[in-house]
Amino acid sequence: MFARFRRNRMNPVLRDMLQETHLRVDDLMYPLFVRSGEGIKNEVASMPGVYQMSADEIIKECKELLSLGIKSIILFGIPDIKDSVGSEAMCEHSIIANTIRAIKKEYPQMLVATDLCFCEYTDHGHCGVLDPHTHSVDNDTTLHNLGLQAVVHAKSGADLIAPSGMMDGMITAIRAGLDNAGFVNLPIMSYSTKFASAYYGPFRDVAESTPSFGDRRTYQMNPANRLEAINESIADESEGADILMVKPALAYLDIVRDVRNNTSKPLAVYNVSGEYSMLKMAGKAGVIDYDRVMMETLLGFKRAGADIIITYHAKEAVILLNK
Repeated sequence: MFARFRRNRMNPVLRDMLQETHLRVDDLMYPLFVRSGEGIKNEVASMPGVYQMSADEIIKECKELLSLGIKSIILFGIPDIKDSVGSEAMCEHSIIANTIRAIKKEYPQMLVATDLCFCEYTDHGHCGVLDPHTHSVDNDTTLHNLGLQAVVHAKSGADLIAPSGMMDGMITAIRAGLDNAGFVNLPIMSYSTKFASAYYGPFRDVAESTPSFGDRRTYQMNPANRLEAINESIADESEGADILMVKPALAYLDIVRDVRNNTSKPLAVYNVSGEYSMLKMAGKAGVIDYDRVMMETLLGFKRAGADIIITYHAKEAVILLNK
């Protein structure tokens, strides 16, 4: 006698009752990109529906997000002035600091996470201060600067600090900086397992963060390394990270599950720009049912073990969830 799995699939009500994994509005965090000026809302050609916006437009976007039920964003800054150390990122009147304050003044209920890195702020596009001899990122000098940047974000009203540079010891340094400044209760969501991925291409268009030379493989992870990926997240947990993250998500669902199985910490995934754009282009070409594939993809992240999904699909997904 063979198993009759189909019995529980015949009635749609019973089928829904027995669904094991659910996608909720509260699972979703929406990325926003802010630049100086007013009335700016520039769509990014490689990411349909994603924009560089001035702070006033960001405020309008937050109003729309809240109306949909989306209560969390992650904010990226695009400065006018860049230099070798990313000085703008450590300034209390930076584009990111001013925008955090504007959002929290208008919509204090919005959870504002901030990407903490230097790639958007340096004239060379790398994630920290360069060692003059190796021309790679000087890990320990960058740690000091990350602590300064984190305190700027905290003083501006950030609710969650999300360091993305993959520097060794970054959580220890940022936690110390925050604690010493009195922000002992401000959580850190670490990009704890971040791969040197080709999926980031469109993001570098919107964030204007393409390295001017070389690549980031001396600090981001080798996509081939599974055990190292687990160890990276566990190391950040031991340093005090409150939430862990795997980035990218779609090609790394095995890593998401591996990390999930090795920690009790909350786990985020970043559904990155390349993943988003591929679905957009495939939907436009008519080769997939865009809405169904999008929702199946997001559900796959939850099934693999994610608690938080950072995704450019958030608004579209919520509209479908609310139908």
